[in-house]
Amino acid sequence: VQLQASGGGLVQAGGSLRLSCAASGRILSINSMAWYRQAPEKQRELVAAVTSGGSTTYADSVKGRFTISRENAQNTVYLQMNSLKPEDTAVYYCRVMTTQQYWGRGTQVTVSS
Repeated sequence: VQLQASGGGLVQAGGSLRLSCAASGRILSINSMAWYRQAPEKQRELVAAVTSGGSTTYADSVKGRFTISRENAQNTVYLQMNSLKPEDTAVYYCRVMTTQQYWGRGTQVTVSS
C-alpha cells in the first residue's frame, strides 16, 4: 500500500489549505484514516481521524477549524484547514489502517504570521 499526500504549502495566518492523501495498491478494506503532524522538536501528534463509519476525532487545538473527510471509493482522505495559525506549522502525515498501519511521506504546512 502506498500513500500519496499533497496540498501543503505556505499560507498567511487566517488562510486555508486542503490536504489530500490517496492510498493505492492491494487494499481490501480501510478502517481508519487519519492526519498527524510533527512540528520541529516536538512529538508527532494526532490532528484528526475518521473511521470507516464516518465517526471523527479532532485534537482540541484544531476543533472548529479543521475538517477531516474521506472518499471511500477512491481510498482518499482529506483535511480542510481553515483559520490557520502559525502554531499549525508542521509536517503533516496521513496514516491509514487496514490490517496494518501505513504512513505517507508527509507534506509541509507553513503558516506565516
